[in-house]
Amino acid sequence: MAERCEAVVIGAGVIGLAVGRELARAGREVLVLERHELIGSEISSRNSEVIHAGIYYPTGSVKAQTCVRGKALLYKHCETYNVPYQRLGKIIVATAPRQLETLQAYQRQALVNGVGELPWMTRADIEALEPEVEAVAGVYSESTGIIDSHAFMLSLLGDIEAAGGAIAYLTEVTGLTQAAAGVRVRCGDFDLDADIVINAAGLAAPALAARLGGNHAGYYAKGHYYTLSGGSPFRPPLSPVAAPGGLGVHVTLDMAGQARFGPDVVWQDDEDYGFDGGHFEAFVDAIRRYYPDLDESRLNPGYTGIRPKLAPRGEPASDFVIEGPADHGIPGFVSLLGIESPGLTASLAIAERVAEVLAV
Repeated sequence: MAERCEAVVIGAGVIGLAVGRELARAGREVLVLERHELIGSEISSRNSEVIHAGIYYPTGSVKAQTCVRGKALLYKHCETYNVPYQRLGKIIVATAPRQLETLQAYQRQALVNGVGELPWMTRADIEALEPEVEAVAGVYSESTGIIDSHAFMLSLLGDIEAAGGAIAYLTEVTGLTQAAAGVRVRCGDFDLDADIVINAAGLAAPALAARLGGNHAGYYAKGHYYTLSGGSPFRPPLSPVAAPGGLGVHVTLDMAGQARFGPDVVWQDDEDYGFDGGHFEAFVDAIRRYYPDLDESRLNPGYTGIRPKLAPRGEPASDFVIEGPADHGIPGFVSLLGIESPGLTASLAIAERVAEVLAV
């Protein structure tokens, strides 16, 4: 005999916690299931901790819409809950004349996506602000920021618990089946029947969705991060034009002001978080395109993260996928697939969308 719970959220990363909070604050009985012993142990704690502006994403895409909406919600949330953040802005630089058209495209896309204007920066403008940077031109994103992602996740968890919800750690979901009313969730040696089940399992989400007929393949793109010892030569974060599979090896700051570079893009077949120093030379070369005086001895291995991709290497990046009952015909079941960058920024807006899908 299975136990019953009104709403089960699979995964206690930033997306699962945001959705659990949305449901709990709406009066639902919420249980979040997490296979690790801590919240945010995978994607949510292995990223750049950047609050993205919403520049890069195609017109009308879920990524564009939830990033721009989520950014506004996130800044407000940080103020309300005293989550540490800084609205530092970001410079996106072109290191060769052929990239100038890309910068102009970013300016147009930012306007279409509702980000606002990205002021043009000449070489002299960049040199005045960032004398260590070599670039032919750039654009400035005023609304980009950084955030303490762990403090943000703790604030979400606090709201879940304050609304009567709970989290079960070391609880791995091993199966999903459609039940007479809702979905049955198998967790090792016990089952849960729930009216609402949210698949926010990150890297494991496509495989779980497949248990109920989902047909999305999952791919893994690992990124390495290096920290820069000593003081940072940069003030606002800085990015080159985007690279295939990601945004390029950019530099950002943590909340303590330490500079870190990353991520690169290394495609792999499994969830291996091992740090592979064999890509170091390519990593350094990518940085020196805009920071030619880099002292590579100051770079120290930091950590790795894995982006959950829905498209394989060489194909255009896929959009976020929010599959609800209207897509698969299973009442109360929502799968969140391919939630990579800018998922942290978009998390509160994705939670809103899930609530809207369930209300239909």
